Amino acid sequence: MHPTAFNLGSLTVTWYGVMVATAFLVGLYLASRRARHSEIAPQQVADLGPWLILGAIAGARAMYVVMFWHEDFAGKPIWEIFMIRHGGLVFYGGLFGAVFATWLFILIKKLATWKMADVLAPSIPLGYAIGRIGCLLNGCCYGRPTDVPWAIRFPAELHPTQGVPVHPTQIYDSLCGIGLYMLLAWLFRHRKFDGHVFGVFLVGYAMCRSLVECFRGDYPADKFIGPFTPAQASSAVVLFCGVVLLVVLGRRKISGTSLNRNDLQQNKSRPGQ
Repeated sequence: MHPTAFNLGSLTVTWYGVMVATAFLVGLYLASRRARHSEIAPQQVADLGPWLILGAIAGARAMYVVMFWHEDFAGKPIWEIFMIRHGGLVFYGGLFGAVFATWLFILIKKLATWKMADVLAPSIPLGYAIGRIGCLLNGCCYGRPTDVPWAIRFPAELHPTQGVPVHPTQIYDSLCGIGLYMLLAWLFRHRKFDGHVFGVFLVGYAMCRSLVECFRGDYPADKFIGPFTPAQASSAVVLFCGVVLLVVLGRRKISGTSLNRNDLQQNKSRPGQ
């Protein structure tokens, strides 16, 4: 557990903030390279960057503030809401915020929605994997007590777990993110229709996140929705959306292909064409 990266005078730079910034930069860089193999210009990805960053951070912070208002913000100065360098970002809030910001950008620039989504999709789990290392260094998003050989201990005097061995859920999440990134990067080169990669990301991430959540130990009891964590409840919605997206866009692709074939056959059958 090493929350502080370095100090610049009175300003403390945390590893959490460094990792979040690194996640955005790496993700955008790789997305711009993928754009060269699509109809999206790399410059359009670069132009989207500020929108994406602001939308993701605003959404992630807003969801955290809503979820943990009484624990972390009630009775404190209002500017504590904006102190993200202390930690406190919810990925699903960031995903929803980023999707909304990207949709606005695409609407204004009149770009192809699902082509852009496919270009961005592999970068999301990779950025997530990098960000979770920041969580590990910050000591947040920790797991349940366990006696597995790979359990980790946080400093007893600094952490709510008080030195008890816990599941390294941050590492679980990072490994899932890297694996999903590799799958999506491969799928991008073999995608069957626009939106294919993004749809698989939604399904894959929802499944991975739901699994890792089974080992989380940092949620207060009142945050559970029945037997499910907030992230598992959100994952159910994202999983449903991903499946619907794949079915609808896949059928649209099949229908379009069938229509094109029928038109070609009719043209061939007409004399003098």
